[in-house]
Amino acid sequence: MNFVMKAAMGGGPPDVGKMLGGEEKEEDPDAAKKEEERQEALRQQEEERKAKYAKMEAERESMRQGIRDKYGLKKREEAEAEAAAVEEPAAGSLTRPKKAVPAGCGDEEEEESIMDTMMKYLPGPLQDMLKK
Repeated sequence: MNFVMKAAMGGGPPDVGKMLGGEEKEEDPDAAKKEEERQEALRQQEEERKAKYAKMEAERESMRQGIRDKYGLKKREEAEAEAAAVEEPAAGSLTRPKKAVPAGCGDEEEEESIMDTMMKYLPGPLQDMLKK
């Protein structure tokens, strides 16, 4: 009995009202037409939104290109492509590419030239002391 009271007062599952002889909703004859119009409006809004953002992106790209031209920069895709081309080893190479040696590690000639440069800036007595 308690279940019947809940259904009569609007509580419980929505189908209970129909089972007890409640009102059935009449289908609107124009419902299909309204739904179609709503879907068309949504499509139109989506197209307008896409057009708006495409226009904004085109404006941004023209501004970016102006900056690139002004400062002599390359597009990110072009710069990455060039960097990738440089990093790839020669085709058919069986060995890995050699890694660059950091400055100061390796070439004795380079180390000597650094010492000569440093000696130029030291006072005379220190130069004499370091040469011995």
